Amino acid sequence: MSTKLRPADHAERIALFRVQVLGPVLNRNLVRGELTAELEQLSHRRFRPPGSSTTRSYSFQTLRRWYRAYHKSGLASLAPVSRSVGNALALSDEQRRLLLDIRREHPAVATTVMLETLQAEGRLQPGQISAETVRRLLRRNGLSRKSKRCATRELDGRRRWEAEHVGSLWHADVCHGKTLHIGDHRIPVRIHAILDDKSRYVVALVTLNHEREIGMIDLLVQAVRHYGVPKLLYLDNGSTYRGEALETVCGRLGINLVHAHPYDPQARGKMERFWGTMRQGCLDHINAVGSLHAIQVRLSAWLSERYHKREHASLMGRSPAKVWAERQLRQVDEAELGVALTLRESRRVRPDCTLSVGGIDWETTERFFAGHAVTVARTLADPYQAPWLEADGRVYKLQPVDAVANGKLRRNPRTKQTGVDAVDFDPATVILDAYFGRSKGGAQ
Repeated sequence: MSTKLRPADHAERIALFRVQVLGPVLNRNLVRGELTAELEQLSHRRFRPPGSSTTRSYSFQTLRRWYRAYHKSGLASLAPVSRSVGNALALSDEQRRLLLDIRREHPAVATTVMLETLQAEGRLQPGQISAETVRRLLRRNGLSRKSKRCATRELDGRRRWEAEHVGSLWHADVCHGKTLHIGDHRIPVRIHAILDDKSRYVVALVTLNHEREIGMIDLLVQAVRHYGVPKLLYLDNGSTYRGEALETVCGRLGINLVHAHPYDPQARGKMERFWGTMRQGCLDHINAVGSLHAIQVRLSAWLSERYHKREHASLMGRSPAKVWAERQLRQVDEAELGVALTLRESRRVRPDCTLSVGGIDWETTERFFAGHAVTVARTLADPYQAPWLEADGRVYKLQPVDAVANGKLRRNPRTKQTGVDAVDFDPATVILDAYFGRSKGGAQ
């Protein structure tokens, strides 16, 4: 260990330097006028502060403040007091986090625009903080403003993009939750959701035990009924969203169906961010529940009371619900929706005039369909509406098979045949009868 005595830190080194500056007046009994004259003379001298390569002078007010502090509290009072530079102390922790998040989402936006937007939304009070203080806060956290050109260029050449209007572009995806264990049964949890691109508003969400195509179609129909038709639906490349039924429904409603490129999760970044927010805010904290409905209720409450009402960094501090109020979507009536959701496929009718549709056996009263291939139609707009048959421009109703009722039906008795129907045309038997000498009335 070195025996050389040194200041404990830079603060003590500064305090000792200030004592040396005040040296000519500290140990002298000076009256008020003499002290003022001495400090005036010191203010014209130049000194080299510790760690500096240049000299500087100190004002009369500064020297007087040092003098009074030293006589009141000694050497420690001359040590510099560290300030929280760039911490924006006038803001709450939540407001500081919001400003930092907005800069991460919008690296090229001007600080003044950020402040004006937050003040208009009521997130900040006018005059609460200056633009320069916000800039220091951002610089301290490594989030200085970037040029628009640099902000939109990423390592892989991808550019930040956003829909032009609220409601014009929807994202859809499925999130896997924790499997439910109810008795000996294991129930998978699959959360389907549709997210508006511009507002980040969740237009529909449902908890199911599968991720089949029909689940996403039902969710899309629910959203279209409630809000209207978007211009574009953006999905991932999974088999759930590659079915012909979904493609047909979107085409009839005028929705442009677009799939992300395979093995490109970054293209689905907005949806993935929502899933992360949902997990942290609700899904990961749901205790043991006994049904999918219980999960659905909790997620719906979280959406309504938390997610849609809280400010969003990508929206410049506005809430998804407030931005969603600006939506522009084309409305559809039930007639158009019914036509768009009518699906058709070819099936062969069984000999007993029955066929299976949607896992249910149906039958037709038209007996001439037995054994023939027919066109079966049904609408997804109303899951309770019975399917029907289409042939030669006509529609034939189907009804569920009622085996009990069919068992009580009486068969029509055979009627006595006359004319040509009464002739038993069998040449081989006639030849045998002639050979053995038999007649139709009996043996000869």
